[in-house]
Amino acid sequence: MLHFECDYACGAHPAVLKALMETNEEQHCGYSEDERCEKAREIIREQCACPDAAVHFVVGGTQANLLVIEAGLRSFEGVLCADTGHINVHETGAVEATGHKVLPLPPTDGKISADQVREAVLLQRGDSSHEHIVRPAMVYISHPTEIGTLYSADELTALSETCHELGLTLFVDGARLGYGLAAMPEVDLPFLARTCDAFTIGGTKVGLLFGEAIVMPGKALRDCFRYHMKQRGAMLAKGRLLGVQFEAMMQDGLYVKASRKANQQAQAIKQAFVDAGFPLYCDTLANQIFITMPNEAYEALSRKHAITYWGKVDEQRCAVRLVTSVCTRDEDVAVLLKDIAGLASFA
Repeated sequence: MLHFECDYACGAHPAVLKALMETNEEQHCGYSEDERCEKAREIIREQCACPDAAVHFVVGGTQANLLVIEAGLRSFEGVLCADTGHINVHETGAVEATGHKVLPLPPTDGKISADQVREAVLLQRGDSSHEHIVRPAMVYISHPTEIGTLYSADELTALSETCHELGLTLFVDGARLGYGLAAMPEVDLPFLARTCDAFTIGGTKVGLLFGEAIVMPGKALRDCFRYHMKQRGAMLAKGRLLGVQFEAMMQDGLYVKASRKANQQAQAIKQAFVDAGFPLYCDTLANQIFITMPNEAYEALSRKHAITYWGKVDEQRCAVRLVTSVCTRDEDVAVLLKDIAGLASFA
């Protein structure tokens, strides 16, 4: 079985494993206060062109999301997001378990707009019983989105300006950020540092064994953040393992370079489906692709390849997701391309 159902099925990029082996016998203090973590922070700050940014390392994406959102909200405040957003549909109510309500908005192509944010905020503020309604105080988006689409620089700028005008914070979930950076260079790390109050640089899905970097360019969310981390079990005792991995992956542009190859593999897979006569469920430029196919074609392909059933389109067809990663092998892609061509009779 070849795996294309997610971008964390493999272990880690060879450069990360090499770094872990080479530093294995080093001894450091714990909880990410070591020299390796500080070096990784320096690299991230330099690449973000933000020397004063706070950078925190945690193990997973859900952990990062709930920490940032909890730290940024008061008890009566909630977070706006797309109704397809990860915090709304794939985190088992982790944010709401902290006591904060997720406030979903209907997306277009997986994205929410500045106008929607403004409307939602003004609707609550203008209600005569506003003190009885959860107050929106943060906007959460992901880049790429849950359906693999990307926010343009103009869309992110509009969201940022609207949030700051209205007194909200903007948080970008970058669990797959490497693939987004590779697919849309106009939205780079310095741009995100100028635009967002907080964002994550995902490692778990982009070449690390585990790990996410939380970047806070401004000061709005920093107060007592490590207290939040400790209370939520997010301080890894062997924190140096996070620093070593990020140091290896962020050096010399590897994070984006390796992501770009994964995007190219995904786009080749997308083109193979199109050539075989299968329509796109939605068009994407990064490492996730979504295809509409007859149920029989999905069943045939999934006998040999682990892929994700995304949902029912109609009685005869379903939507399917395939994902590549920085660890996807070219030889596995070649096998998949051949098998996709063999599905042409189902189209």
